[in-house]
Amino acid sequence: MSKRKIGICILSIVPVRATNCDKSEMITQLLYGDLIEIVEIKDSWVNIKTIYDGYYGFIDKKQYKEIKDESLVNFDSSIYATDLVQFIKTEKHHLQSILIGSDLTNINILKHEYEGEISDSVNNKNSIVNTALLYLDSPYLWGGKTPFGIDCSGFTQMVYKINGHKLLRDAKDQAKQGETLSFIDECEPGDLAFFHNSSDEIVHVGIILKDNYIIHASGKVKIDRLDQTGIYDNERNIHTHNLRFIKKIF
Repeated sequence: MSKRKIGICILSIVPVRATNCDKSEMITQLLYGDLIEIVEIKDSWVNIKTIYDGYYGFIDKKQYKEIKDESLVNFDSSIYATDLVQFIKTEKHHLQSILIGSDLTNINILKHEYEGEISDSVNNKNSIVNTALLYLDSPYLWGGKTPFGIDCSGFTQMVYKINGHKLLRDAKDQAKQGETLSFIDECEPGDLAFFHNSSDEIVHVGIILKDNYIIHASGKVKIDRLDQTGIYDNERNIHTHNLRFIKKIF
């Protein structure tokens, strides 16, 4: 059996596409420091599998660095940047911007330096809420995972990730995690609410706040009301998403 090849994202943000084409749909993103398994290299494209959540896609082969010695990689702990925007100093003493949620665990492999705020522990639900609020007004972007563009499940995944809790990438998969609650009254701030379409497919997710509010990415990261029907848009005065169930992840 051939040995797997591991790579690390060396740029602030890298689009991961559905196929090996620049015009292909962006299905997710890599952030600085994210680890990948290299499935196949073909011409200028790399078929990858993300180490964190097992997501497959294609990236430009100029946008990562292969790690020749896997024994150098720390897979057992996690250190994440918690400033919305910060800088690392490269080996050549260049400043490179990185964003909240960037993975600093293996920064030594790249011989980079970082002096900003970090999270390296498993945090409680208060921290989940506080981190979620940092993303307020971030524009919605399909496949996005940053304050400059983020989708609903990218938002929940990143908020949980920064606080030491693993969620899968897509809302339909996150919906299979944790414990289902029967009533809104049972939930706590930091729990997840999932929403479905007319075909009963999970199509949206948000993070519950206190006093029956929810923060979620829809057009932008925003705060709306939550009731037994679903999300009530405060600006448009209508229900916009139908509640399917609430999950307690931890």
